[in-house]
Order: sequence, then structure tokens, then C-alpha cells
Amino acid sequence: MPVTEHSPYAADCRRLTGALREAGALAMQSFGASPRSWLKDGDSPVSETDIAVNELLRARLIDNGDDGWLSEESENDPARLTKRRVWVVDPIDGTRAFLAGRPDWSISAALVQEGRPMVAAVYAPASDQLFVAVRGHGATCNGLPLAATRGDALVALRCAGPRRYLDPLRKSAPDMDIVPRIHSLALRLVRVAQGELDVALAGGDSHDWDLAAADLLVHEAGGLLTSLEGKPLTYNQPNPVHSLLVAAGRERHPKVIALLRAEQHQA
Repeated sequence: MPVTEHSPYAADCRRLTGALREAGALAMQSFGASPRSWLKDGDSPVSETDIAVNELLRARLIDNGDDGWLSEESENDPARLTKRRVWVVDPIDGTRAFLAGRPDWSISAALVQEGRPMVAAVYAPASDQLFVAVRGHGATCNGLPLAATRGDALVALRCAGPRRYLDPLRKSAPDMDIVPRIHSLALRLVRVAQGELDVALAGGDSHDWDLAAADLLVHEAGGLLTSLEGKPLTYNQPNPVHSLLVAAGRERHPKVIALLRAEQHQA
């Protein structure tokens, strides 16, 4: 169902998509040009482009004092916990890929309300793919509708994620195709919404900003993203960190979770 002017999130969706395209153009100015970068938290790279994109998005998305802000490249502000609406942002998801001149990085942002994303967009500037979702209105890529793969069969699965979780599944799905690493976690999950992957996993220690936008895209495309217990994610909590997560089409999702839980029980 296309987003109409009658949707309460129509203005937010316009603002978000415009901001991400502008941010993508800014990032592309230094893509492949070796922007200044450094390490934070010991081994996580960040570049001056991450910071510039973060500042642009905050300026474009926060249009009043009522919205909160949670971003990988901003200091955590506990005031967000008191806000009804919170923008959850990763200015460049896949900074290592961005710095290496690889195309699999993205800009990810979602408007979260009462713990769940309501409006979301993930933009891959290097391939000019803009993924957009509004709750109850479906998901699109460059205006075309997205759909996760249907069915519950565990044959010829196209999967992405940490090998330590995927490799044991080969015993139950021996013809599984594990695709090369997708450096942007948001893009990895969005490939499930797009139907290019049947299953995508996020290892432990993923954060709200990696997940919130992709979560809504997967959901609106007919898929699920949950914990290994099958529970949906709640965003804008005091600790925005999540454990092992599974994304797949709705029919296949419970079977994949059952296999993963069985393998972990045997380990």
C-alpha cells in the first residue's frame, strides 16, 4: 500500500528519504578518496565522512525539540529515553568497506516510536539503491515493491552471516549457499527483504543503529527479524545492544530458528 498524504508518517518519510539521498551524495564525494580515519573503542574504524554524514542527518531529521536521537557517531544522550519519537541512525554502516572502496556500505535511519520502527530507509549510495518502508505500507527499493522469499523449505538456501552459526546448519541444509560477507549489517538484512537472501544472521553485539531500519524493511516485505527466542526487537532501551538475530521469510523463519537452537543445544 503506497504511502499517501493521509498517513501520519508521510512528512517523516519525505524528510527521511531526502536526507538520506543528500547524505549519500556527501559520502560519495570522499568514497575512494581515503578520507581521514581513526579507531574508536579499540578496533572500530570511523572516518571524517561518518561524522559529516551524522551531522547532516541530525540537522535534516530533527526539526523540533520533541524528537530524540540515537546514533553510532553521537554521544549517547539519556534524554532519548523520555522521548515518544526517536531517530535511530548509522551514518555509514560498513565503514571498513567504505574506506576500502568496496560498495557494500550503507546509510541507515529509522524513526522509532514506542520501541518499534515506524518509518525507515537504508540507502546504498554506491549502487544507488534506496530502500524505504513505512509501517503498514510495505517496503520498496527505488519505488518498486519488495518481497521476502516465500515457503518453508530448507533447500538451496542463500544465507549470509557469521560462519560459526551458518556452518553447523549445513548438516540440515547441505546445499546451503553461504554468500560472501556483506560488510553493512543493514544491507545484509535488507537483502532478505529484497528476496536476494533467504536467511541472514546478525551475530551478538549488534546495535539499534545497525538494525532498526532494516527490521522494518524486512517486516514490511513479509519477513521476520527476531532473537533466537523468536521475540521481536525493542529499540531505544538504555542498553541498545542485541544478541544473535535471525531474518527470514515468515514461513521459513521458525524452521531456521529451530535448527539454530538445536545446534546450540548440542554444542
